[in-house]
Amino acid sequence: MTEKLPLFPLNTVLFPGITIPLHVFEDRYRALVHQLLRIDDPAERVFGSCAIREGYEVGERGGQSLHRIGCVLQLTEVTQHPDGSFDIVAVGRSRLRLDSLESTGEFLAGEIEVLPDDEESVDPLITARALQAFDDYRTVLSQIRGEEVLSGDLPDDPTYLSWVLAATCLLTLAQRQELLEATDTALRLAMLTEMMHEEIRAMQALPSLPATEVSRTGWSPN
Repeated sequence: MTEKLPLFPLNTVLFPGITIPLHVFEDRYRALVHQLLRIDDPAERVFGSCAIREGYEVGERGGQSLHRIGCVLQLTEVTQHPDGSFDIVAVGRSRLRLDSLESTGEFLAGEIEVLPDDEESVDPLITARALQAFDDYRTVLSQIRGEEVLSGDLPDDPTYLSWVLAATCLLTLAQRQELLEATDTALRLAMLTEMMHEEIRAMQALPSLPATEVSRTGWSPN
């Protein structure tokens, strides 16, 4: 079943369960926030986000510039500034598939289908391999930085773990989109394990790589 949601396209990929801070300054997205704030029930203040395809802008091309798989977000915090802009915080709730785009209103909207959460059990060995790969990954990254990074406990739930790792690791937009589009948790964890191994090999080959933004999300293990 499809439903209509406001859309906030971004130059990044967002994931379920992950918190994201956003600065809202464009008129059409200010209008989107005002629309959400008119909804009495905070749980219903939801909107969608799909990543903008690299090399494109959202404009006349509309849906051609957006990835079809994105994330449903719930607005959780809002701060309005005197110039009319907002600082907001949103949390990912589920994946979505964008079926069509509407660009004639005050802000972008889309007909979307909420994609169900993966409920299949995951082989503990797949989870263990991903955890070991992340432990190796943050060890190498910490050595490059000269200080401990990405420390803290990780979630036990395999699905949430896959989203946390996807959001935390330094990956390209294309890689993050591949992870969002993965159809089940086991596949996503296996993909992450290989991606982290590739990153480790790259960092060991080029130890002077900058590692300044080690966590590009609002997730914190503490």
